[in-house]
Amino acid sequence: MGTQQSDNTGRRIDLAKAIEEQKPGRFTATLVVISCIVTFFDGFDMLVLSFVASYLRDDFGLDQVQIGNLFGWGIFGAMVGGFAFGWIGDRIGRRPAILVSVAGFGLTAIGMGLAPDYASLTVLRFLNGIMLGGLLPLIWTLNIEFAPRAYRATVVTVVMMGYTLGGALAGPITDWIAPHYGWHTVFIASGILTLFLCFILFLSLPESARYLTLKGKAKDKVVAALQKIAPHLEARTSDTIYCSDETGPAGDQERFRISALFSGKLAAITPLLWLAYIGSSMAVYFKATWGPTIFEDVGLTRTEIAYLSSASSIVGSAAGLGLMRFTDRYGPIAIAGLPLLAAPILWIMGTYDTTLTIFVALSLASMTMIGGMHFGLHSIAGVFYPSQFRANGAGWATSIAKIGSISAPVIAGYMLAGGLPVKQAFAIVAVAPLVSGISLLLLSRIAHWGQENETDLVETEEQSALQAAAQ
Repeated sequence: MGTQQSDNTGRRIDLAKAIEEQKPGRFTATLVVISCIVTFFDGFDMLVLSFVASYLRDDFGLDQVQIGNLFGWGIFGAMVGGFAFGWIGDRIGRRPAILVSVAGFGLTAIGMGLAPDYASLTVLRFLNGIMLGGLLPLIWTLNIEFAPRAYRATVVTVVMMGYTLGGALAGPITDWIAPHYGWHTVFIASGILTLFLCFILFLSLPESARYLTLKGKAKDKVVAALQKIAPHLEARTSDTIYCSDETGPAGDQERFRISALFSGKLAAITPLLWLAYIGSSMAVYFKATWGPTIFEDVGLTRTEIAYLSSASSIVGSAAGLGLMRFTDRYGPIAIAGLPLLAAPILWIMGTYDTTLTIFVALSLASMTMIGGMHFGLHSIAGVFYPSQFRANGAGWATSIAKIGSISAPVIAGYMLAGGLPVKQAFAIVAVAPLVSGISLLLLSRIAHWGQENETDLVETEEQSALQAAAQ
């Protein structure tokens, strides 16, 4: 049951085995609930700008290129944040990095609400994006490191339900607040609530027991976590605690090198994961940023757009949630079908004249599939990498994905400003999920799942990657 006798220093407790054998309990449930609340505000703050954009256009007199650039700077900030906070999380810990991220996007949200002009709003959105982009890979990593391997994709998918709900409610909340109290109030209220959440996190958020064990720090906190995960072990600070499925000395996090992400089979896995993420993010952020504006141009009201966007987000998350057990069992192949179905639907939307009702139905169907794919990618992004640099691995994946996130709204802004019919933009975007689907098919052939995945990716990859990290 995860223990082994030691002659002189008491028992030896395998933390990895204890995590694998744990029964669902209050500790893990609380962590998932807290994480969902955190990602709710992350999703709300990331996507609310899309619904405030029309108010900004009227208030500051912005054109389509300026709005596209505002979106782009926010996403570029998220890209920087993923790189930076992935490194910070592996160096100083998941918990303090999460606290800094949450406090940061709360403060910058308030700043955006007080911004007097377009220039200051752009700078604040970039800083806000850094903080928002840093959170997700950290919160995934923390949950993955407390979850049994067979449920990691499921746990991350559930955690991301908070992100989806936040994004889904961004439209209705904006539609409720902005007409009566102004767009400024939307940002300020979000920022104040986020800062209150940061205080709750300070009191309740645990540090990763795996991380602390590998770093050789705060053994009392590791023991406290073990007492909650596996109380039958009756862990004590006199016990020797180790992780049997992790290799390398405790200080490897501080010697992370990008080459570690490309060692062994990771040399093929990492680029394919990045490519799938880029295509997915391009499709998702095109819809999230320009979708409300395009739908308004084709005849929908702002209220109708808000609820359509919410519905597509919720249905997309439901698709991802429905796939989670299949993703845990079969890996990337369980996700690949969704983008391959979304691509032809987007092409039809952009090339055929349809009624508004059919156009809306096709949009809902395509975004259900794209949203499900994006959820699936979130759920596996950190699974391929060992704990020594898992936050870096997930952070790099989500940050590289921002190439698609940045390019989609900026390119669409220039295309629309150049006179491209708004509906034809969907046909061009169809290439993005097609690239993602092909990448996931190739990834599934390389990253064998199930028992073979555990032995190959967890043991062999950790050894070769850690050798590269130490060079």
